[in-house]
Amino acid sequence: MTETYTPPKVWTWDKENGGKWAGLNRPISGPTHDKALPVGRHPFQLYSMGTPNGVKVTVMFEELLAAGHAAEYDAWLIRIGNGDQFGSGFVEVNPNSKIPALVDRSGPEPVRVFESGAILLHLAETFGAFLGAPKDRPELLSWLMWQMGSAPYLGGGFGHFYAYAPYPMEYPINRFAMEAKRQMDVLNKHLEGREWMVGDSLTIADIAICPWYGRLALGEAYDAGEFLSVHEYENVVAWAKRFYARPAVQRGKMVNRTFGPLSEQLWERHDASDFETRTQDKLQAAE
Repeated sequence: MTETYTPPKVWTWDKENGGKWAGLNRPISGPTHDKALPVGRHPFQLYSMGTPNGVKVTVMFEELLAAGHAAEYDAWLIRIGNGDQFGSGFVEVNPNSKIPALVDRSGPEPVRVFESGAILLHLAETFGAFLGAPKDRPELLSWLMWQMGSAPYLGGGFGHFYAYAPYPMEYPINRFAMEAKRQMDVLNKHLEGREWMVGDSLTIADIAICPWYGRLALGEAYDAGEFLSVHEYENVVAWAKRFYARPAVQRGKMVNRTFGPLSEQLWERHDASDFETRTQDKLQAAE
């Protein structure tokens, strides 16, 4: 970036300019190759990866199962760095080529659901769970939509320019750092005196927000904890610790995970026993 840059009259796509994750996006939609999606034996088929948006849904499934709901699922790994999201089968489920994508096969006809917030709401309504009290529904939906609208500034904005851009750029880093801290302050003030985002129990508002902002508050996102002084947001930190202490959350964050300790990576999940038998450390030890 230079101060003398002038945008051209017509923008053209430079495939080489985009940083570490340049291959995740392109200026057109649709598939780049033919590839059918696998289908397992359970009513719900999830195609995802262990990013914050993917973790929302796997945590939701594990919380549903822990609460006794018949929410068994197959979780298939979509490697977005390899372009799996541009396969023809995936594009049929999500024309926007983003994870996560869900096919609900519990009814007479398969139903596709894409966008993580829509998947959370679909599952919550299907099982009548994690929606809080009816009187709190407007508040819950407000926070759910807040997350869906705000997180792109955190991930695609701050995270991209701070951690993944080809080189440091002062203006966008300052612009999005300011916004990230403003959003954290919004959460911190809301969580004053509260255990959960809405009402007295865990809801899809917590499940949607914490994989983004809770990770940031705990210093686990973009190596930016010190830069953003996340220790200042004491209420967010305490809430995030409560969230991640839940056994179902700990299981959910392992599913479709391809980074971190091998013992915490469960690339695909097809049965509850997989957490004990099919993490990457065990699979590699068996080779």
